[in-house]
Amino acid sequence: MADWVASIEGTEAGHQLALILALSAAVLHAVFGALQKGRHDPWLSRGAIDFSYGAMAAPVALFVVPWPEPHMWPIFGVVFLIHLGYKIAQGYTYTKGAYTVVYPVVRGTGPLFTVIGAYLLFGEVFTLTQWLGVGVLLAGIFGLAAYNLVHWQLDRDTLKPALALAVLTGGFVALYTTYDAYGIRATADPFTFLAWFFFIDGLTVMPWLAAARWARMTHRPTLGPLMVRGLAGGLVAFLSFGAVMMATRLDKVGEAAVLRETSTVFAALIGWLVLGETVGPRRMALMALIAAGAVIVEMGG
Repeated sequence: MADWVASIEGTEAGHQLALILALSAAVLHAVFGALQKGRHDPWLSRGAIDFSYGAMAAPVALFVVPWPEPHMWPIFGVVFLIHLGYKIAQGYTYTKGAYTVVYPVVRGTGPLFTVIGAYLLFGEVFTLTQWLGVGVLLAGIFGLAAYNLVHWQLDRDTLKPALALAVLTGGFVALYTTYDAYGIRATADPFTFLAWFFFIDGLTVMPWLAAARWARMTHRPTLGPLMVRGLAGGLVAFLSFGAVMMATRLDKVGEAAVLRETSTVFAALIGWLVLGETVGPRRMALMALIAAGAVIVEMGG
């Protein structure tokens, strides 16, 4: 499998597969965000999800894929720190803001910084049309943020901090997208990177932080439903994060990052249909603008 992946890197077949993977990651990441933001405390949900995918990845990392090369261990260390910062920022963001308010800002802020990082790290260059697409995407993002600042009525006292945290989380998204792309390209077998990433990232910090938080709660949620949510989230994480990481190995990092942000539209639908959050035609139109920007980036490449 690894040999086949290597054979299509940088080819038209690799480009098409990367497109499919990035769009699949968009749908799945919207589901993943909703699972974390759902009826359970976001910190507990994240801990259950991380534990689940870490436990599932452990036997694959230890007994199935080749072990990482020596030069990969420092890379895994940096990857771990970046993702830890991302998850902490994300936890505070989801605690303070409604899902349909903060999610588009989180996912939309990342691509601009990712495109810049991909240029600096990998020498990727966007065409004028693609930069137009990035501009359209950003117009949707910041238009949405401005609309929420004016019209959103729930949790007004935490709205500005929530949006600021969402931008910070978006910065971490850009950082991990770019550095993960560097990591998955630095090893001979991409599945080694994926398995060890989920193993290390899943079992080291967040489950223990969640367990400590659960122990301090006066009204503790039942562990059964929480772990079911964690198992579902773990499976989605494998497919979502794994898909976009593989897409960045097969094709351009910047394009994969932008295409993934069509997840904002799917997030709006989930927030409306599943979480019962109000979306409205104006906010939906702004989210569609974000998706349109991503489409322009792909078509202009």
